[in-house]
Amino acid sequence: MKNQTSKSVLNRQNGELAFKILHFRNNTQFDQMQRNNYYVLAWLTKGVGILKTPYFEYYIKNDSMFSFAPYQPFLVESEHCEGVAIYFHSDFFCIHQHQTEITCDGILFNNIHQSPTFSINRQTRDKFEALIENIENEISTPSVAQYEMLVSYLKILIITASRLKSDLNYSQPLSTVEPEKLQQLKALIELRFNTVHSTTEYANQLNISPNALSKLVKKYYKKTFKELITERIIIEAKRELYLTKKTIKEIAYLVGYNDEYYFSRLFKKYTGISPHIYRKTVGFGKAELT
Repeated sequence: MKNQTSKSVLNRQNGELAFKILHFRNNTQFDQMQRNNYYVLAWLTKGVGILKTPYFEYYIKNDSMFSFAPYQPFLVESEHCEGVAIYFHSDFFCIHQHQTEITCDGILFNNIHQSPTFSINRQTRDKFEALIENIENEISTPSVAQYEMLVSYLKILIITASRLKSDLNYSQPLSTVEPEKLQQLKALIELRFNTVHSTTEYANQLNISPNALSKLVKKYYKKTFKELITERIIIEAKRELYLTKKTIKEIAYLVGYNDEYYFSRLFKKYTGISPHIYRKTVGFGKAELT
């Protein structure tokens, strides 16, 4: 039996990967740190393992799903696992441009406050199996408007996964719900991450000591406060690099840095690549391929 089988669609303009669906039957696909220039949505159908990110480790088992945005590092440690992974480039389908349609940005992808993994129930499993079959049939027998059909299936899959993850988070036990201070912190970060980077300033706004705030963030998010705020800054920088033609200097200033070289070093530290390479490999926000 082959360890993996895949079906792909290439970008018509440059011949690079646009969309791929892959069935894996061992862990060779994810056993090294992944830094992909496309989105990844993976479903573990059999087995158990440890999903590792730079900040934390997550136990995963059969019927777990995990998702990562471009250049977000992760790996999986497992002796045996099976599943299916879907990869798509932003030029194939940009979640930022279609946020009002699919609302996955901040739920499936680019969420600095939640785990990247969640469990799939039986009802959702049946939906995913049907969608995956439809996707594979469409790739195997290309016809008129193949891209449009694949994007439609991908949208349904993403919306279904986003709804499930959102519902699971909403219904979690009270003992695991974030304290009110962290809920207030999330709102403050969204308002001020591009102008305020200091733990002390956020703590003052929340009427809490910097040390107490740092401990809360570490306990619930498994990150330092600096890592939390920097991750939010990097997410915004990525959006600007993809969706606009602003210069690196302009983007650096937009997220709170007067020194574009310091910003570039920070971006590379957290993503493994420079802002220029990110823009080159993920691309400007183009119209969907036709």
